[in-house]
Amino acid sequence: MTDTPRTWKPSRIRELEQHLTERDVALLHDLERFRLLRSSQLQRLHFGVTPLGKHATELAAVRATNRVLTRLQRLGVIERVGRRIGGPHHGSSATIWQLAPAGERFLRALRGDPDRRKFGTPGAVFISHTLAVADAAITVLEHARSGRYEVLELETEPDCWRSFQAGGSALALKPDLLIVTADTQTETHTFVEVDLGTEHLPAIRRKCDLYQRAYLGGSEERARGLFPAVVWIVPDNKRAASLRAGIATHRSLDPDLFTVVTTHETLGTLAPYEPTTNHFPRKEDPTP
Repeated sequence: MTDTPRTWKPSRIRELEQHLTERDVALLHDLERFRLLRSSQLQRLHFGVTPLGKHATELAAVRATNRVLTRLQRLGVIERVGRRIGGPHHGSSATIWQLAPAGERFLRALRGDPDRRKFGTPGAVFISHTLAVADAAITVLEHARSGRYEVLELETEPDCWRSFQAGGSALALKPDLLIVTADTQTETHTFVEVDLGTEHLPAIRRKCDLYQRAYLGGSEERARGLFPAVVWIVPDNKRAASLRAGIATHRSLDPDLFTVVTTHETLGTLAPYEPTTNHFPRKEDPTP
């Protein structure tokens, strides 16, 4: 069933509540916060394989994922994105999903939110970047199930954006993610920038300059007690070397503020038990 503003009724919310499981609703929330997800990414989030999930084999997880996504599509709460993006994915795992208008209305109704989201046809560049950002976050989330660390915060756009003052002007910092992870001893706070190799170096430097101005402004440090590490995640070593050199040779940038890593180094950089990024003493819970 396709819902339109004319056919949508409050009774539709009650109908969906009867058909949607707790996992279904969690899946819808993930599509809302990440905007787009492949079937394979939804599988990693909600249909994990042992030891990080309940399914005994990858095949069982894939089948369960496809059954649930097909059911949710029939209910009209999710829909396929027409474009497919190249890469190592194939078959049903390559299908890209987004919330359907009915799914978005259902989530808004749950929290009493009157603001309606506009739906359009996303372009190829937007899709590729959005999926890459989601992949970085999912990598951290799924490995947290091992129990070696916790994910204390994970903010996606626009929740992770920051406004600050610099030189008498109001400026906006727009990272792709804010992630805070912790083990028993330390916390790691990170602003994440995902680069697919399409941005020219001057644009990268301008973004780094904005981070440095935000750091010097001090508002983030006053709010959370520190300024998060800024981590650029890039596709390969060649791109990593280019960004590192571009940052290091720019006379106004402090290279110590920035870490550049490849996609394969994402987990080791954003998880607190790895030594590849800044660690801060974990904040103690206040004594009651």
